[in-house]
Amino acid sequence: MSCNEVPSPARSPPPARNAAPRAWQRMLSGRRLDLLDPSPLDIEVGDIAHGLARVARWNGQTKGAHIFSVAQHTLLVEAVAALRVPGLDRRARLALLLHDAPEYVIGDMISPFKAVIGEAYKGVEQRLLAAIHVRFGLPPQLPRDLSRLIKAADHGAAFLEATRLAGFEPGEAVRLFGRPPPLTPRQEREYLAPWPANEAQRRYLERFEKVID
Repeated sequence: MSCNEVPSPARSPPPARNAAPRAWQRMLSGRRLDLLDPSPLDIEVGDIAHGLARVARWNGQTKGAHIFSVAQHTLLVEAVAALRVPGLDRRARLALLLHDAPEYVIGDMISPFKAVIGEAYKGVEQRLLAAIHVRFGLPPQLPRDLSRLIKAADHGAAFLEATRLAGFEPGEAVRLFGRPPPLTPRQEREYLAPWPANEAQRRYLERFEKVID
């Protein structure tokens, strides 16, 4: 080789043809969460709050200068549940705050797309939720009455979001989500004006810390 020639950079060996694809995500906390076998030890509420505050409901098809985040939706769901069952205990409120927590990893997939891909999505979501429950002292599977309450509150929140933010007509929203919950005008202003991501993250963390204490 002459003094004017530049040596070619060393090439990395090609990946093994049968190597398994990466199935973990690195979080800002430094944790690496395996989607196939999630460990409760790799779950941090700070990562959950950060992620949920930046995941858009309705695929971002909502009114306002900011997305309507899953973090804000979660706090709305808790408020709706409290209207249905006054005096909710700590366990129920914690389960409500965590009901969509897997979405900090896998995003908020809209229901029509869930129907297209079927059970594969549900399996990942259920494993993540079970690990999250264990991390924060809940049973992997919630009691049936609590699961029903969460689902009803989730549908009530979805009606409000659909009609106030996502352009649905009330009649269509009733067919899809059932009757709306009786939020007061003050509550609607509080929970249905989309928050900036940093505010959604802060409010979610503050509420979580208050409930878990």
